[in-house]
Amino acid sequence: MKDQNIHNFNKVNTLMNNQPNVKKNVCIVIPCYNEEKGLIIEKYSRFIEENQEILICFVNDGSTDNTLEIIEGLKTRYPNQVVVHNLVKNVGKAEAIRNGMHFCNENHQFDYIAYLDADLATSLEECLSMTSYLNDNIRFVFGSRIKRIGAVIERNYFRFLVGRIIATSISYILKLDVYDTQCGCKVFSKELATVVFKDAFVSKWLFDVEIFDRIIKFYGRDKVLKKMMEVPLVKWIDAGDSKVKTSYFFKLWVDLYQINKIVKLK
Repeated sequence: MKDQNIHNFNKVNTLMNNQPNVKKNVCIVIPCYNEEKGLIIEKYSRFIEENQEILICFVNDGSTDNTLEIIEGLKTRYPNQVVVHNLVKNVGKAEAIRNGMHFCNENHQFDYIAYLDADLATSLEECLSMTSYLNDNIRFVFGSRIKRIGAVIERNYFRFLVGRIIATSISYILKLDVYDTQCGCKVFSKELATVVFKDAFVSKWLFDVEIFDRIIKFYGRDKVLKKMMEVPLVKWIDAGDSKVKTSYFFKLWVDLYQINKIVKLK
């Protein structure tokens, strides 16, 4: 398992130096909950104007501020590239993303679909570039916040420590050598996304673990390492405004326990 993981990382490094053309038939789902101050409209506008074939789906997760008005403004400005899926009640990040995936899969045509945090801790450009690693074999690519020479990875130290503890636990539960399951930048083939996001998740915040479990069960453990790739990010900047309450760091162990039971089901 570790040898396969090392092979994937070596392959990534080679691709970074000689990437094929980025595929443009991509949909990016952005969950939004009270993002009035976090949405950097200039970055979204520039990206949309420079990538005419990209579709961005903003999912308004029952926001109580002016988030809906802001993203509706982008939709008005770019009607062919921006769609808004409005949820009247707040359902949490996991369900908001799942709703957005369903909405896009049922109403729009594309080859690949991703989800990304609204604050653009990972940039839209880097999310798009990750599609270059997808092919007939690799059907799932996810970002990894690995500090290394040449990369800019800025994370809150406390959340980094908690994240490493969680990551170790998750790696044990999944029996999969993954460094970073929780990075909010993941790209799927449309067909795989349809399977992965079919059913509701147990956890609102650790749903990424369930995503990996569903992919493992879909492809089978003997084939799954050939179907996914972990890509070290070039840049990730912690916005410092997490929607996760401090109290959740106690509840997450309950979520991990429940997810562990699901993972063990055949």
